[in-house]
Amino acid sequence: MKFRTSLKTCAFALATVAMLAGSAVQSQAQTPPKKYKIYLSMSYSGNGYQTETSNLIKALAATPPYDKLVDLKTVISGTDVQAQAAAYQSMVSAGADAIITFPISSTGLNRAIHEACEKHVLVYTYSATVTEPCARTVSYITAGFAPNTAQWLVNKLNGKGNVFIDRGVAGNSVDKMNYDGAMSVFRKYPGIKIVAEYYGMWNSQTTQQETAKALAAHPDVDAIFGENGEDGIVAAMLASGQKKLVPVTGENTNGFRLALANADLRKRGLDGISSGDPINVSGYAFKLMMEELTGKRKVAVHNIEYPLPWVPADKVKVCTGDTFVNGCNAFPSTKVPDSFNTEVFDPVLTPELSLNSALHGTPTPGATIQPLPANVVRQAPDVPGVNCQHCQAPADLFKLTKVSATVHP
Repeated sequence: MKFRTSLKTCAFALATVAMLAGSAVQSQAQTPPKKYKIYLSMSYSGNGYQTETSNLIKALAATPPYDKLVDLKTVISGTDVQAQAAAYQSMVSAGADAIITFPISSTGLNRAIHEACEKHVLVYTYSATVTEPCARTVSYITAGFAPNTAQWLVNKLNGKGNVFIDRGVAGNSVDKMNYDGAMSVFRKYPGIKIVAEYYGMWNSQTTQQETAKALAAHPDVDAIFGENGEDGIVAAMLASGQKKLVPVTGENTNGFRLALANADLRKRGLDGISSGDPINVSGYAFKLMMEELTGKRKVAVHNIEYPLPWVPADKVKVCTGDTFVNGCNAFPSTKVPDSFNTEVFDPVLTPELSLNSALHGTPTPGATIQPLPANVVRQAPDVPGVNCQHCQAPADLFKLTKVSATVHP
């Protein structure tokens, strides 16, 4: 009897162990994947660029499988450097796994970023850069926007004329690179006179207001070098009532591209190049960060360069649908506002994104995250004080890649 009881006891024990083991396996199978706490840190808001770049990140974070992996929180700290540094510190204290950010300063945030890295928080910047080496910076600013567009203006003016320079946000690495790159060209030509410099804050409305002031003081301007918000430059010229328009270089706002394609405005003298900051840089940076965060990619490069868009006036083509197909690169004014930045698509880097992603931050129905190409990371050149601390810029940092100098200094 004792032997039979022992057998029954053992059988019961074995069944219990098997049942518990099966429950554990089932429980493990049902355990949801790790969710990463990611912060989007914006230094300022209020312009189309900041809205769209954040929308692209939000749309990707809501696209499968990231929708099950990402807990995304957005913090807007304003244009004060210390406020953004404090925001980084709060994110780290709250348990951030990664921070993706548009930094207001290339050097003033280094300490806070270094502290984040020491806590094993991954830090990525988009468009604007920092010199702290533990961060990853993803930007177009070394790709040649400023020197190429400035040289285009010089060629157009035959080396002589009065020029306005519309700048972005003071102290930011993007504005510094744009200004230094443009002046590297303009300084070569004694006939080019910079008669006005102002900060349009990469905002169409502010740019229009500041350009209007400059036009009132210098109605004899011959060309305008613009940064983001350049549709405001065109609006200011039209509002001034002057019949003769002048060449303008700028970035990628839809209103600017539509103006460049307008036959009547072209007859009045408007010409230009649409280039500059591609909005999609934020989406690319976010995907690259996620691949590193989830262990699918090892990124050893501090500075990563994003390709430069380049659309001359005669190459502007208005789309009939919601995507860039058949060479189109602008949208009807009924579809998006003039301040909308058009460079939101890239079929290789971010095929998941759509026009609604940029406008509303919503994922594309049916889309899933596609892996980036294996060799996608392109190292950007070093620029002291912009993207590195103890480094030396290449001698050809501001070389011409899109145009040639047809007018010699």
